[in-house]
Amino acid sequence: MGRDKLDELADAYDAIVIGSGLGGLTAANQLAKSGHKVLLLEQHYQLGGLATWFRRKGGHIFDISLHGFPFGMVKSCRKYWTKEIADSIVQVKDIRFRNPQFNLSTTYDREDFAENLVRLFGVGRNAVERFFSSLGAADFYKDMCLTTRELLERYFPNRPDILRLLMEPIAYANGSTFEDPAHTYALVFSNFMQKGVYIFRGGTDALIRKMVGELERNGAVVRICANVERIAIEDGVVRGVKVGGRFVRAGAVVSNANLKSTVLKLAGPEHFNPGFIKEVEAVRMGSSSTQVYIGLKHGATIPAIGDLIFHSDAPAFSSASLLARKPVSRTFSVYYPDMRPRRGRTTIVSSTNAEYRDWAGLGEEEYQRQKQQLIEDTLVCLEQYIPGVRAMVDHVEAATPRTVESYTQHLFGASFGTKYEGLKVSRDLPAQVRGLFHAGSVGIIMSGWLGTVNYGVIVADRVDRFLHAIKTGRAQPAYAAL
Repeated sequence: MGRDKLDELADAYDAIVIGSGLGGLTAANQLAKSGHKVLLLEQHYQLGGLATWFRRKGGHIFDISLHGFPFGMVKSCRKYWTKEIADSIVQVKDIRFRNPQFNLSTTYDREDFAENLVRLFGVGRNAVERFFSSLGAADFYKDMCLTTRELLERYFPNRPDILRLLMEPIAYANGSTFEDPAHTYALVFSNFMQKGVYIFRGGTDALIRKMVGELERNGAVVRICANVERIAIEDGVVRGVKVGGRFVRAGAVVSNANLKSTVLKLAGPEHFNPGFIKEVEAVRMGSSSTQVYIGLKHGATIPAIGDLIFHSDAPAFSSASLLARKPVSRTFSVYYPDMRPRRGRTTIVSSTNAEYRDWAGLGEEEYQRQKQQLIEDTLVCLEQYIPGVRAMVDHVEAATPRTVESYTQHLFGASFGTKYEGLKVSRDLPAQVRGLFHAGSVGIIMSGWLGTVNYGVIVADRVDRFLHAIKTGRAQPAYAAL
């Protein structure tokens, strides 16, 4: 998928997209479908950003991040990609919680979730319905000072067990905390409550292949191993990019890279208003994550232990314990053989939220030791669900925030983009440099597969209107006509 030959590129394109995360892929596809000449550049040899996969000896394929996304992903893929892609999205029906406060199984949709709150937690049905209704109340979204903790405690006071049930999955999904704005929590939680959690059957490799195929059918040019050195800007206007030692002109540049890296590294702070640079520097990065990838031997079978398991030994939910280098909380994503039917393999991915600083400064020997300890702790935990699992393991390895940083070039190895204030900075970028746009993961509400796809659509629409104005003579062109 994609090619690494840069000498075959044209001298100029209508739009250049930097980065092939789902936001970048979607923005490129929308622009190509609108008739623009589009070039997509990815610095890695693999497309997809964090929505990707890798292979290992023995026939193992591991998905980096696939469990799971809301039903809205079906609608967005059908509308902005293809029916074939949308039809491959299926529901994850067995989601389990195991911690010192409660054990339960759920389909994680509104009906089942409400039933659990009533039956297992003893909450009155009217109180549950008031909570769900509040999530979409218009006046609620105007209260930007309300925190997630204040929202949840308003409806479930003195119930740390319920707060854990409501908060833990969302924190795993996007790194959110009790102190983040309540409306960011409400949007993500409401999305999942529509119809539950979904996954792409066939694996991320199949998804990205289908997306790239659609991109190229729509006329976009895709290049891998293409590390953009800088975004060329003159007199406050984008002129193109420098990649592989050559300059390629463009009327618009869409960065799917890290927000801070886009402004401070690729573009350069000298091209922006000093006040804007202060805003950029004040944007907080989201947290990172670690993963342990476990591939079982061919033919090995395990009992149905659930599709997604939220396991924690912590006595109560806290963001600090979720981020500890020695994890006490983790999720297990279980990929049964029907995930990739032709291969008939079972893989299990353990994910934990993490702090970049806990891993960044380790010497190589200590770093490798800590990775092995992470693997060992994970297998010890997994044995509670699959006794004797060690004898079934054919391959195991760990990834850390340093792995994320190396692979994606995300600042501080951030798995979850920026905090909410990054959204304003991202949207204000074209007002600072004409023709420069950003479609990366910004703000908690934009984290996750659905958010990045939809933000790619939003940005593509802005770029389309900008380019249309140039082509119709209603705006000064930033580059020579093609």
